[in-house]
Amino acid sequence: MKPFSLLAFTSASALLVSLAACKQSEAPAPQESASLDAGPTAKPGISASDGHLILPVVAGRPGAVYFTVRNDGSVPVKLVGVHVGGAGSAQMHKTEGGSMAAVDSLDLAPGAQVDFKQGGMHVMVFDIGETVKASETAELALTFSDGDKLSMPLRVETMGGDMGGGSDMPGMDH
Repeated sequence: MKPFSLLAFTSASALLVSLAACKQSEAPAPQESASLDAGPTAKPGISASDGHLILPVVAGRPGAVYFTVRNDGSVPVKLVGVHVGGAGSAQMHKTEGGSMAAVDSLDLAPGAQVDFKQGGMHVMVFDIGETVKASETAELALTFSDGDKLSMPLRVETMGGDMGGGSDMPGMDH
């Protein structure tokens, strides 16, 4: 063998022997994910209620989240982010005067309540995964400027889902 080839062979052999001698650590055991509580968690003084995610009629289009958030604390807080479990992204939006625009943050003074509802403040939800299904729950996480978070379950619904689901119109003679 040529000196360079011998050196390369010896180095490669030594590397393989040392790798084989390394003790492989066991992979950590999977941890169970926590289930959602019946109500919101974290962020003292802040409460959120009546959360629901409306799935889009056409797959691939954005959905919407509606809920109420209230600051019962003694200091103002700033909501700076939203996340919906099972979705690629979520953004706060406001509809005003027929136009919708993204909202970067929302100030909540002590005692203030904001209703995220159709035609006003709301959350647009993009890239909703197949695991998010009607009649189940998803998680909404609110992030505040100080890094605190508030999580709450969302009822997952279809648009018009409470309208009976059929094509017949009640009270109409056909």
